[in-house]
Amino acid sequence: MMQKYILLDRDGVINHESETFIKSPEEWLPINGSLEAIALLNQHGFRVVVITNQSGLARGLFDEKTLSKIHDKMCDAVIEFGGTIEAIYFCPHQAVDLCECRKPKAGLLKQFAADYVVDLKNVVFIGDSLRDIQAGQSVGVTPILVKTGNGLKTLQNNPQFLTSLLIFENLYDTAKHIIGR
Repeated sequence: MMQKYILLDRDGVINHESETFIKSPEEWLPINGSLEAIALLNQHGFRVVVITNQSGLARGLFDEKTLSKIHDKMCDAVIEFGGTIEAIYFCPHQAVDLCECRKPKAGLLKQFAADYVVDLKNVVFIGDSLRDIQAGQSVGVTPILVKTGNGLKTLQNNPQFLTSLLIFENLYDTAKHIIGR
C-alpha cells in the first residue's frame, strides 16, 4: 500500500506565529484545533511531516538544542491528542544565505521526497505564506493555504490565490476537507 503524506509548515499553521520568533518551548503555543487536525489526518492513514524555516538559528536567537526541545513539546502535544509527527525538516539559514533549503526554494521538500521515496505530485503541503505556496508549486505538490498565521495577509497580497488555490480557515478545516475527499 502506498503511504499518504501531508506536509505542514510549522509557525502559523500548527502553532501561533511570533514576529520575534518562537525561541523557547514556553513560547510554542498550538493554534486551536491544530493538534486534533494532525491526529485526525493520522487516523485516516496520513503520515504528517513538518517543513519549516527556522532562521532564528542563524540569527543566534536559539540553538539546535532549544529547537529540539520546541519540537519535542510540539510532538508530545500531538501525541496527547492521539497523533504523531513522522519527521521534521528545518532550514537553519537566513534568506541572505541563499541556501537551497529555505522556502520558497524546495530543498527541504526534495530532501523529504528522497528520504521517503515519495512522488511529490501525490503530496499536499499546507502553509500560511507565499513562500510555502511557491516551494510547493515548484515541485508539483498540491499547495493549500490556511488563513491562520500569515495566511490572511498572504491572501490579501496575492488575490489570485482566491481562484488558484484551496484555502481554509485553519488546519482543522483543511484536515476535514482532505479526509472527506
